[in-house]
Parts: sequence; C-alpha cells; structure tokens
Amino acid sequence: MRLSLAKCAIGSSAVLLACLPATAPAHAQVTRTSQYAPITWELGYRDAELQVMTDAQRQGMDRNEENAFRAFYNQKDNPDKKIQLGQAFLQKYPKSPLAELVDARLVNAYMAKQDWKNVYASADGALALKPDDVDVLATLGWLIPHVYQADDPNGSAELDKAERCEEHAMEVMARMPKPVGVSDAEFAAVKTQKSTQAHSALGLVYYRREDYAKSATELEAVMQGNTNPDTTDLYVLGVDLLKLQRFQEAADAFNRCAQPGSALEDICKRNADAVKGQAARSK
Repeated sequence: MRLSLAKCAIGSSAVLLACLPATAPAHAQVTRTSQYAPITWELGYRDAELQVMTDAQRQGMDRNEENAFRAFYNQKDNPDKKIQLGQAFLQKYPKSPLAELVDARLVNAYMAKQDWKNVYASADGALALKPDDVDVLATLGWLIPHVYQADDPNGSAELDKAERCEEHAMEVMARMPKPVGVSDAEFAAVKTQKSTQAHSALGLVYYRREDYAKSATELEAVMQGNTNPDTTDLYVLGVDLLKLQRFQEAADAFNRCAQPGSALEDICKRNADAVKGQAARSK
C-alpha cells in the first residue's frame, strides 16, 4: 500500500463532488482523537501492561527486561522516544511475553508520526502474537481504507484485510467477558465505541469498492445516537446517499459534515447546496 492519503474518485452527473483532500486536511481525519483513538479494554481502571508485566515476572523475567519495559511504558508524550525504546526492547527481547504489548503500543506511536509502513508492521507483529487484540484489529481495519489509493495494485487485498480485521474485532467483542472492576455501563460504553469504529471502517471499505448501499448501511449504524460523528464518515455517507438518489438525506449528511473548522467544511457546504437543488428537482 502506498503511504500517502488517497484522493477519492467520485462524481455525479447531477452534482460535481469535490474529493477527499489528499494531504494534511484528510490526515486530520485519520489522526482525530475524539472518537477512534486506540484505547485499552481495561479502560484505565487497572494498569493492564504492568499487570501483564507482573505475570511475566512470575515466569522469570529479569530486572533489565522489566526496566526496559517500564521505560517504554512510561514514555507518553514523545513518539520518537517511544519508538526508539520499543524497537530497542523488541531487538533485545524478541521472545519476551511483553512483546505483543510493545508492538501494540508502537502502533499508536507510528500513527502519531504518520508512518503507515511501520504502523502496519507493528500491527502485524502484535496480531501474530495475539490475534484477538481488539484495539489493534479495530485500528488497523480503520486506517487501511483511509490511506487507500485506487491505483495501488495491492489495494483490493488491503481492503479485504481491513474488512477481516473489523469483522474479527466485532466477533471478539461479542464474546469478550467484562473485565474485573469495570461496571456494566462502562463496559458497554467501550464496546459501543469500538463497534462504532468498526462500522466506520467497514463503511469506508465498501465505499472504496463502490458498494454504496452497504457503505450507507454501515455509516448509518455509526450515526445512531452519535452526537459528534466523524466528518469524514458524514461526507462519505453523503456521497453514498447521493449515489443511491436519496437526495434529501444526502443533503442532510453534507450539512452535518460542514462543521466549522473541519477540513471538509467548504466541500460539504458546496455539496449540501448542490444536492438540495437536486432534491428539489426530484420531487
């Protein structure tokens, strides 16, 4: 997969639709943290990584390995330093029981650096060790269709991979037991967040395949009860609905995505105005 954000290739005989921006504005959607940032299933109520480290210590992990993991784990604000510490840990302790945790957290660090190649490598490393890691599955499945390019010879296979990741993430969530110390409401809230991310990703996967009906179904699921949906989701839903000739609904989606300060504000305003005219003529 190419490591730049893709231009979309969409249009309509009735309405000229601007494409998703190909550079920084679109990336703002990829790195948005208000909804789809990777989180741990322990919800912050217990120190998951350090709990695993305690279990690993019982298996004879030495003090140097423990210290190396703590240094990596405690590095919160500097992705370059976190990457350096993580790679050093994996190089020195490739068989460590903590290797999956390091790979999983490196995904976040590489996301912050827009280093998609290493995002994929770290995600694949984490999933090789723990195939049911919901955070990694959901994050990888969401990222792939956002950086997809139609002329990528591996693009179709990458979309298939994204689809498998999100479907498996939802399967894991359906059977996942509630962690100790987490209330039913808290657990339900996080499952809802991850489910929303999965539907968002699948919506974009189907949109890239030009299956607008399936894309709209997934993105409509994202919108249910969501007071602050991702503007990219709204934009793509607007395109889906336009393609399906559901003009008034398309205009509504474009109006919602025209949020002040959004990278897609101007595009969505123009499309909303154009589709409103189409909706009026179709009555």
